[in-house]
Amino acid sequence: MKKTWFRLGIMGIFLLSLSLRFWGLDRFNTLVFDEVYFAKFGNNYLTNTPFFNAHPPLSQYLIGLGIWISNYIPINKDIVNSLTGSLLSPWSYRWVNALTGSFIPVVVTLLSYQISYRHRFALLAGFFTACDGLFLVESRYALSNIYIVIFGLLGQWLLLLALEKPKHKRWFLLIISGISFGASIGTKWNGLWFLSGAYSLWITAWIIRWLQSFDLKSRVPLFSYLRFFNHSRNSPNITIKTPLLNLTQLNIWQMFAYLGIIPIVVYSLIWIPHLQLDQRYGFIEVHKQILQFHLQLGGNSSNIHPYCAAWYKWPLLTRPMAYYYQTTQSINDSLPVFGPPLPSGAGKVVYDVHAMGNPFLWWFGLAAMIFLMGMVIMKIIFPGIEKKLLYIPKNLSVDTWIGLFLVINYGANLLPWVKVTRCVFIYHYMSAVVFTFIAIAWFVDQCLLSYDRTLRFVGVTITFIIIAAFIVWMPIYLGLPISPDGYRMRMWFSSWI
Repeated sequence: MKKTWFRLGIMGIFLLSLSLRFWGLDRFNTLVFDEVYFAKFGNNYLTNTPFFNAHPPLSQYLIGLGIWISNYIPINKDIVNSLTGSLLSPWSYRWVNALTGSFIPVVVTLLSYQISYRHRFALLAGFFTACDGLFLVESRYALSNIYIVIFGLLGQWLLLLALEKPKHKRWFLLIISGISFGASIGTKWNGLWFLSGAYSLWITAWIIRWLQSFDLKSRVPLFSYLRFFNHSRNSPNITIKTPLLNLTQLNIWQMFAYLGIIPIVVYSLIWIPHLQLDQRYGFIEVHKQILQFHLQLGGNSSNIHPYCAAWYKWPLLTRPMAYYYQTTQSINDSLPVFGPPLPSGAGKVVYDVHAMGNPFLWWFGLAAMIFLMGMVIMKIIFPGIEKKLLYIPKNLSVDTWIGLFLVINYGANLLPWVKVTRCVFIYHYMSAVVFTFIAIAWFVDQCLLSYDRTLRFVGVTITFIIIAAFIVWMPIYLGLPISPDGYRMRMWFSSWI
């Protein structure tokens, strides 16, 4: 019965995500934000128009594939524009992204289940992901960041699926995992951080195994009082394991072959169609040109771009960005495709698409991630300090491994941006923030498992606040018409505008 409800829950999360992403997909008959690049580039592959691409080309291939398929789907043909270089409907260059983005909460659900074997925790993680605004916005337009995330998460999920199998049956899933990591890197270079997260976990697992070899008596540390969630109505740590425990069953040659050579080969193959179209640069030279392009983008300053936001501004959501903003006199007025909005005070209806996360989901998720960092430190580092030797207890709980998985992947996807000096934006945080969604889902699930009525109330309250926030900010995720007062009500801080 649990499996049936779990599958129904996954289907519900998918249908929610799908409906939100496809509803009014062609609302703006123009190119929104970086669609001026990615939608055009996708169409260029169909029209054999050479161009310089400042990123690996996989996402543009997929957008182009969507445009090609849409020629055979009689949907929304009455709304068209020629901004991509061909007469196309907005639906034709957006629908593949909308469909792909709808699967991200599903993949998060499956990944969360795979690290824990807990149905409610996994469903909460997927549902919270479906309630995020930035992922919703990025999925509704012909942009590239959702492909980094979905391929990176698929790579990690498939790796865990492989670890669940007997050793002689893992090879196929490990190959597909390597292909997924290669596809993530083939979307943008920062897709490499997902693969670095997998390597970091593997190295950490070997370090833990080595340090555990010093534990001869398996004594329980004095810091066990920190596990205040353990006295619950259900004790999953006693009977449930996690595939993360099998990480050390992979040797260095397997990691090098499956998660080294295969991603490199896949990444290289992805470039072939583009290099055949634009023959000005070879494989090595095009990478030099891309690197030079990014180095010339300038520093993280509003003088470079009004929405530049350094990495430390992302977790607190201090600088989201507007992808589209127009005002009209009436809801019945046609939206201007080009030109500035009406003068201040003249517009009575605001159309705003804001690339902004669900504020409370992001803030609660960050708090949960910090909590997990503390838990991991207490469980792994403090026992050795207490014993004054290199020591990690052998009886690490499943929750400790979940914490390790989330903290390491969060750090792997965020910390490399510390050294990046070019102008970066809030959407670069997508590959890291998704792990905070899983973190708050874990926290809520632990609250709901507790005997303590107050903790159960906290878990339920957090869930309803996240849902309420998603509903409140939904008009600026979907670009729905709102009044100027409604717009200002949602812009809590001046830095959000």
